[in-house]
Amino acid sequence: MESDMSTKRLKLEFQGSDNLTIAGLLETSDTEPLAYVLFAHCFTCGKDVVAASRIARALVAKGYAVLRFDFTGLGNSDGDFANSNFSSNTQDLVHAANYLRENHIAPSVIIGHSLGGAAVLAAAKFMPEVKGVVTIGAPSDPHHVVKQFACDIDTIESQGKAEVSLAGRSFTIKKQFLDDLSSQDQEANISQLKKALLVFHSPLDQTVSIKEAEKIYRYAKHPKSFISLENADHLLTNANDSKYVAETISAWASRYI
Repeated sequence: MESDMSTKRLKLEFQGSDNLTIAGLLETSDTEPLAYVLFAHCFTCGKDVVAASRIARALVAKGYAVLRFDFTGLGNSDGDFANSNFSSNTQDLVHAANYLRENHIAPSVIIGHSLGGAAVLAAAKFMPEVKGVVTIGAPSDPHHVVKQFACDIDTIESQGKAEVSLAGRSFTIKKQFLDDLSSQDQEANISQLKKALLVFHSPLDQTVSIKEAEKIYRYAKHPKSFISLENADHLLTNANDSKYVAETISAWASRYI
């Protein structure tokens, strides 16, 4: 275990979808955590993306323990990204919650950024201990992600797969990924959430329109809250935006945990 001031960082592994090994990082402080939090990163990102790391550190400073991990086929996790999909992401989240339940305490709050936000909305029903769900720049429907490689859709449909460029990196997207997205009933997941919901979104988000946040809020039942991230970009590259998100989550979560 590596220490940095009062923060403890534990690198760990657990079995995810298809029994593949998932790499995670659990951050805690020296004191007993107020609650355990599970964080799902954005599409094709990783647990160490700047928004995830900053939000996790800020929550730890507020007394929470935070587990973030790399989805199957990304970062230090096993598997081939081309064989992963939204369903496997959801399964990875459930396995992460199981790891916390079996080795520490089950998560009380789950947070998802971008497509990770859609994943926590889908996975929440499998986590009975979760009291609060948080989305950051999330689409209301995971199928929204295909807009990032719309020009390659015909190739994927006709040839079964295509190499697409996402955030300056090359990824193989297979038809099974598209089919899996189309099979999701996200409106039902949101309307039947039965947990407190906090939605963050920037009106300036160029990747996922704020109209997606409006749909999430409309589908959800109370208790639900929406916070506009003025001047923030999709990836929360400004450190102050991540700090604000973490501080708000901490205050909001204290009402439910």
